[in-house]
Amino acid sequence: MVEWQHSEGLVPYPEALAVMEARAEAIARGEAPEMIWLLEHPPLYTSGTSAKPEDLKEPGRFPVFEARRGGQYTYHGPGQRVVYVMLDLDRRGRDVRRFVCALEGWVIDALSEFGVRGERREGRVGIWVTRPDKAPNPDGSVREDKIAAIGIRLRRWVSFHGISINVEPDLTHFDGIVPCGISKHGVTSLVDLGLPVDMGDLDAALRRTFDARLGAEPARA
Repeated sequence: MVEWQHSEGLVPYPEALAVMEARAEAIARGEAPEMIWLLEHPPLYTSGTSAKPEDLKEPGRFPVFEARRGGQYTYHGPGQRVVYVMLDLDRRGRDVRRFVCALEGWVIDALSEFGVRGERREGRVGIWVTRPDKAPNPDGSVREDKIAAIGIRLRRWVSFHGISINVEPDLTHFDGIVPCGISKHGVTSLVDLGLPVDMGDLDAALRRTFDARLGAEPARA
């Protein structure tokens, strides 16, 4: 069984990182169940293993933490649902690409419950939505905005870090970085799309759609 935890208030990033690392080790040792942790952070930037220094445009705006997960710079803050996934890939096939695809599918399924069509894009990390309501790009193509980010790390085949979905964050806070190294596209949220969705609504959708994408598979022989 996967344990679900929900933290009220804003959880400091170093505290969250310490909890994740300890839980991942306990899962690997067989001493704790897998866990999904739902929380929010105070405003901050994190840098992944592929982060480029020039993509931190305003280094003094918010605290910056080295996340040691995959990916580049990401913003976290109030109004954004952070979902940390501590799951045992030894039970799920040891296929990292498949696991990331399952995380993407989970986000897409949860968004679809609000009538939002989230999409993958080749060469771009995260989940995207088209914005025909906005002015097209200079080349005439339909504008696309990012609504969710994904970045994981593995330790002894147990994942930690995870996904973030924009519910109603201050979108101007993303201006201090080049989000995930992508400068040609914008960032959006459920509320920015005109949907009266709150954290509780999204959490319920995440719970409903989890098993279809990430239900535990039998242990490897």
